[in-house]
Amino acid sequence: MNKHALLNADMNYLTATLGHTDEVTICDAGLPIPAQVQRIDLALTHGVPSFIATVKVWLASSQIEGVVMAEEFADVSPECHQQLLAEIEQEQQATGRTLTIEYISHEAFKQRSGHSRAVIRTGECTPYANVIFKTGVVF
Repeated sequence: MNKHALLNADMNYLTATLGHTDEVTICDAGLPIPAQVQRIDLALTHGVPSFIATVKVWLASSQIEGVVMAEEFADVSPECHQQLLAEIEQEQQATGRTLTIEYISHEAFKQRSGHSRAVIRTGECTPYANVIFKTGVVF
């Protein structure tokens, strides 16, 4: 049994097989997920698990170097956007690394998520609560 917080078998396998610059999307319950992309569906009911709770566990388990979000996120869902930025800042403080943050249109985000190694679907029902994490290296 793992000693760290990530217990989901599919997510554990994903972290173990990611390479540098691979991308993983964590999304709300409504983001369309292309059929060709691995879907890790955590959604149980509205809000469970939450987007931020899932992000926290992912950041504790995976090294990232970049973040991609939709431009609309900050305007439409500012509270959740600020929570995500706070988690990114904590990750930067914990690792001593500066993460790149990129904003693109929601339409471009949906297209880009189709190139992710996997899309992790949460039960979040906050509009635009989606993020793409670009994998880094631990050395």
